[in-house]
Amino acid sequence: MRLRDKTILITAAGQGIGRASALACAREGAKVIATDLNGSLLESLATESGNLVTHVLDVRDGAQVKQLAASVPVLDGLFNCAGYVHHGSVLDCDEADWDFSFDVNVKGAYRLIRSFLPGMLDRVATTGGSASIVNMASMASSIKGFPNRFAYGASKAAVIGMSKAIAADYAKLGLRCNALCPGTVDTPSLRQRIAAAADPLQAEKDFIARQPVGRLATVDDIAPQVVYLLSDESRFVTGQAVLVDGGVTI
Repeated sequence: MRLRDKTILITAAGQGIGRASALACAREGAKVIATDLNGSLLESLATESGNLVTHVLDVRDGAQVKQLAASVPVLDGLFNCAGYVHHGSVLDCDEADWDFSFDVNVKGAYRLIRSFLPGMLDRVATTGGSASIVNMASMASSIKGFPNRFAYGASKAAVIGMSKAIAADYAKLGLRCNALCPGTVDTPSLRQRIAAAADPLQAEKDFIARQPVGRLATVDDIAPQVVYLLSDESRFVTGQAVLVDGGVTI
């Protein structure tokens, strides 16, 4: 098992990529601490694996994050999956939209890292092993710009920069940090955005059309990359923006 004896925390584990990643990590032998804002989603997740424990967590609440860090085992891996997609250009984005996007997408990951990193570093120093942080970014970021993804692209570009900075600061101490940059993934969040479009059928066709492989990604296309980046198989991979985008950025 690729993650045997590792303790891994995943945010936004109630659905979509977070859920698929939590289950994939559990199958690979990890003890998974699955968190989400939605407790009902966690209830159904907990029935699917004996290697999972669940906690309701709002990544925007620093006190909650610190309390969780004090109450769970020291981590070997952290996957900051929680995120929010704001739709619109700069003219559609007021300061509240901008602040919310950065609070979830960037500061959410920052809060988790600040709270859990000291313990991760202590464990690495004690065991001589390694630890891994994976932050959810996107191909819509500093990698590529997309229409109507102003706040989202800016915040995900910040995630990439943050990941590289953490990787640079702690590489010699055995801590790796990478940003995962998926293409368009068929998740409940995407389905909500499609349903909200003026022409949902055309919106779905447009999302598919920009994928050179001819389809949307599934969560099971992304979860194996999460497992890889959290495992010791990626022990020489750090500071990278790892694309899993179906060829969009060829």
